[in-house]
Amino acid sequence: MKTLKNWVLREHADNCIQLTVNQQHVFCLYVLEQDMFRVLIKRNNALALDRTWCIAPEGDVPWQGRDRLSTEGFSLPDYQLITDDDQVIIATKKLRVTISQPLTLKWEYKNGDGEWALLVEDRPTGAYLLDTKGEGIAHYQRRYKDEQYYGLGEKAGDLNRAGRRFEMRNLDAMGYDASSTDPLYKHIPFTITRRNGASFGLFYDNLSCCWLDLGNELDNYHLPYRRYEAESGDLDYYFFVGPKTLDVTKSFVRLTGKTLFGPKWSLGYSGSTMHYTDAPNAQEQLLEFIKLCQQHDIPCDSFQLSSGYTSIGNKRYVFNWNYDKVPQPKVMSKAFHDAGLKLAANIKPCLLQDHPKYQEVAAAGLFVRDSEQDVPERSVFWDDEGSHLDFTNPATVRWWQDNVTSQLLEMGIGSTWNDNNEYEIWDREARCHGFGKEIAIKHIRPVMPLLMMRASLEAQQKFAPESRPYLISRSGCAGMQRYVQTWSGDNRTNWTTLRYNTRMGLGMSLSGLYNVGHDVGGFSGDKPDAELFVRWVQNGVMHPRFTIHSWNDDQTVNEPWMYPSITPIIRESMRLRYRLLPYFYHQLWLAHQEDEPMLRPMFLDHEHDEKTFAESDDFLIGKDLLVASVVEQGQREREVYLPDNQNGWYCFYSGQWYSGGQTITVPAPLERLPLLVRAGSMIPMSERIGYVDAAKDESRELCFYPQQGKGQAQGYLFDDDGESFGYQKNNAIWLDWIMTSDNQRIDLTLSTRGDYQPAWQRIKISLPATESRPLFVNGQSVGEISLAELNGNEMNKRG
Repeated sequence: MKTLKNWVLREHADNCIQLTVNQQHVFCLYVLEQDMFRVLIKRNNALALDRTWCIAPEGDVPWQGRDRLSTEGFSLPDYQLITDDDQVIIATKKLRVTISQPLTLKWEYKNGDGEWALLVEDRPTGAYLLDTKGEGIAHYQRRYKDEQYYGLGEKAGDLNRAGRRFEMRNLDAMGYDASSTDPLYKHIPFTITRRNGASFGLFYDNLSCCWLDLGNELDNYHLPYRRYEAESGDLDYYFFVGPKTLDVTKSFVRLTGKTLFGPKWSLGYSGSTMHYTDAPNAQEQLLEFIKLCQQHDIPCDSFQLSSGYTSIGNKRYVFNWNYDKVPQPKVMSKAFHDAGLKLAANIKPCLLQDHPKYQEVAAAGLFVRDSEQDVPERSVFWDDEGSHLDFTNPATVRWWQDNVTSQLLEMGIGSTWNDNNEYEIWDREARCHGFGKEIAIKHIRPVMPLLMMRASLEAQQKFAPESRPYLISRSGCAGMQRYVQTWSGDNRTNWTTLRYNTRMGLGMSLSGLYNVGHDVGGFSGDKPDAELFVRWVQNGVMHPRFTIHSWNDDQTVNEPWMYPSITPIIRESMRLRYRLLPYFYHQLWLAHQEDEPMLRPMFLDHEHDEKTFAESDDFLIGKDLLVASVVEQGQREREVYLPDNQNGWYCFYSGQWYSGGQTITVPAPLERLPLLVRAGSMIPMSERIGYVDAAKDESRELCFYPQQGKGQAQGYLFDDDGESFGYQKNNAIWLDWIMTSDNQRIDLTLSTRGDYQPAWQRIKISLPATESRPLFVNGQSVGEISLAELNGNEMNKRG
């Protein structure tokens, strides 16, 4: 590749400053927001790909993609421009960049003292490189000793990515090592860099295979550097300052699209296993699962049908029902629905070469095409070869949606599980329809799963327009949060996976994928022993997605009742999840409405406390619940560092209060997951232990955790029917609370907004068992209050 060096100012207009580089390329710098700029290089003044599917500041993008040069959806603020022969300086109120000769950029932000402070600068000995043959690109920046790197989506190992090299090349990484395997399923070349007390985000909007080196590589001829390199496409990146890590994550979500607000039942337990649908009597085994849940008193909201229901012999054929295994799909679906369980079915975007519909689909031109011959591309897929559907062809989208509707939705299966969608097509020049403008697959591999999940979503929406859709996808790219819940793929059963899957989930959450989880118990390899299974379930119930799924080597099944001796512990762990479902649902609302991560590393809300940046097995679900997972065999107590939050923390079980900024030892018997609650918070709980049904959810307990001594805290609780779009028309309830305390008493002020009337008309108010101060609710000494009383108190009504 050739280094770009000399430049001259070309023009500046419409918040875009353009330079001519090496007399042939055009360097564009866009001022998008006060705290966000964008850099785009046009090789020979042309783009390799003229559109994007990741950038969605206005909600979503057209099916055919967003014009890459569009600035719609950004505020395009005023900026200051200073130029001379050797420098161009562009500055807003929050961010400043200096472009120098040879082509290098220095980024600064306005710190709390109102001074410009360095964030990062490009490597002075060569920052921007282009392959002279029109393929590869690279970008080098300086690397500093005190930097911490986060993000990159779904990656193995520690949460801080410093010192390692990563690859983005979506793979079906069956049985991966959660501490080291790379690459994995998703493509999110986004980093958060923290140094000098500030954080900035860097997102490369390029969908070809790429590498990010964050300190693994050294070269004596250069100062320490970090590197981004892609095999093809455009050098196009967004740079934005926090200044806090949380600010960067939220900005990235606003850049790439808001989190889908799924139904409440999607937060309940979802069962799954390869074993049932692979069995010759699959329907019998699936129906037996319902009976076993009832027999063992296990709450469950849904079941995910693995692909065995489509089999012919040992292979899988999407949209093909094996009626020998499942003779009556509609009868089976009705049985699940009658028991309160929803169904999701596994679907795959590749048709094997002997698929019953292969010739029909090939004749219609719905596959990605071979690079040299006028035939469908052929790739290895599920122990055979097959061809991948081309979702950049509107005819393919229609075919897919017709089959989702006729083969699943009309069968009573309301949700889709979009799986094995990594698009491992290694003919880089294989041709995609491109909505009428042909694109090589090398430019858009991760877009294919994005469009696949969108096609499934829209089919579900058309079939059931009054219901919020739920669907899952394993692979994808930045922006997939607009459509799906996701998980960390086919993990391997061991203690290492339990530990590092947690960090993997936190990494995804920092990268905009808030609604995530893991295959609890481990998907592949040996079955978990009883202790490991308990600890994995305890960890899993504290993730947004809670699914037990397996394909054990010995043909066993990971089920809640797989070890009778520990079934009571598993049951209690799952009951805790259901008691906390109002809290989880509120977190999903915050993720959708306010772009707040659900899973949160300890430092996200406590950056002032440097100790929270240490690698840890602990995490927060929402801002208020600290989860101290047990990830070591035989461990029966846990050291937990409590972040310094000024107000302290309570033990969830005993109510004991602890000051923050210290390490404590908490009991961790096998039957208990250590949990702590932030002082100054409220945890809503339900008494309903069963599948989600708004009409039957008749109780609500608001557990308040007051500050010690004098203090005030406030917040709100969201709820609605859990399924419809009524909240968009005010058919929801927002319960506002203010908690004021001093040494003598605790006062709560409660009020409600919204038109929705939940089944829980009475509210129980509780305090920690250790709290002795009297409680007053809206001026009255009561421990329970009705919504009617709140609604009738005009002084306390809001909105």
